[in-house]
Amino acid sequence: MPTIDEKRVYTDNSGTETVYLATGLGVVAVSVSDDLIGEFGVAERCHARDVATAGPLVAVATDEDVLVADRSAADGDASSAPGPSDTLDFAGTGFGPASAVGFDAGALLAGDEEGRIGRCAAPGDAASDENKGDATWTNVGSAGAVRAIDGGLVAAADGVYHVDDSGATHAGLDDARDVDAEPLVATGSGLFKLGNGWMDVLSDPVDAVDAVGTRALAVSEGTLYARDPDADTDEEAWHEEALPVDGDVVAVAHGAASSYAVTADGTLAVRLGDDEWRHRGLGVRDVAAAAV
Repeated sequence: MPTIDEKRVYTDNSGTETVYLATGLGVVAVSVSDDLIGEFGVAERCHARDVATAGPLVAVATDEDVLVADRSAADGDASSAPGPSDTLDFAGTGFGPASAVGFDAGALLAGDEEGRIGRCAAPGDAASDENKGDATWTNVGSAGAVRAIDGGLVAAADGVYHVDDSGATHAGLDDARDVDAEPLVATGSGLFKLGNGWMDVLSDPVDAVDAVGTRALAVSEGTLYARDPDADTDEEAWHEEALPVDGDVVAVAHGAASSYAVTADGTLAVRLGDDEWRHRGLGVRDVAAAAV
């Protein structure tokens, strides 16, 4: 249970960010202040399969539609992320059932298990009071079953795709499971970065990856790996990262200064900079993705 001093920290939103988890129960929002995990609650009940954020917008892929909410509308201040006690008013966009969502230069991208990839140029319209639920999707191409999206990159069952105004172009690899716009691609045969072609930096199957600046995390068969930006070689850059809790890691994300890992049994772990990991059990299952 949080101490009195920890509770005081949560009342000051200036140092707080919200972590959104896509779960079988719905979108779970968790307030975190530095490395102190505070209140959490269900922001939207649905079968959430993926979640992404960009500025004030939160997008969720569900088995019925892509939902969008404007989190700045919860408290009228775009500079302060709402906590789980604030109401997020999600609206459907008309994409249909989706397996992945992501943002690229302000546009919302979504994909489904049939390989359809769509772009919504103004996702904020779907979340605004004036145009609630009003969204226009453009089909930008097709791939294998879409599993993850970040920036203009799409991870699909048959590899990684680059999406731009001309459509979706296969960019190599196979069995892509997650992608980060750096770019890093998690695949069934390893973690790849783009250099002189695709170069593998982890050789075991990798299911999730996320990077911000010099910070990067990856998940290989439930084990968490972290990147050392000062390593001499790519092979030495990634090392196994021990968490203070048992259980397979299923999702990773980064905030302004903190790194996050979520286990299959619903435990959220947070690390601020190079400090020790702190954690809290949330009691949620079927976690598919995390975003801040």
